[in-house]
Amino acid sequence: MFAVIETGGKQYFVSPKTRIHVEKLPQELGKEVVFDNVLLVGGEVSPKIGKPYIPGSKVTGKIVKVGRERKIRIFKYKSKVRYRRRKGHRQNFTEVEIENII
Repeated sequence: MFAVIETGGKQYFVSPKTRIHVEKLPQELGKEVVFDNVLLVGGEVSPKIGKPYIPGSKVTGKIVKVGRERKIRIFKYKSKVRYRRRKGHRQNFTEVEIENII
């Protein structure tokens, strides 16, 4: 069984026992998370497609890890005008293990 969920403005293809990195969630480590915005559910039978979401369906998961991604370096450069700008950014994330698709 698989599903496509939406969280943090992004869409994720999930199935039970998979781990995904999502935008930082307000819950704590070890807590259960419920994703209500389910766009598609498929598996043994033909897939169900929402318009935009499937009513009554949800995906549950457990928070496994909270951390920060690797640093992304941003460098702007324009030739012949001595223009150089350097920035860096580390995005916060929450790692969720999918437990059940309802």
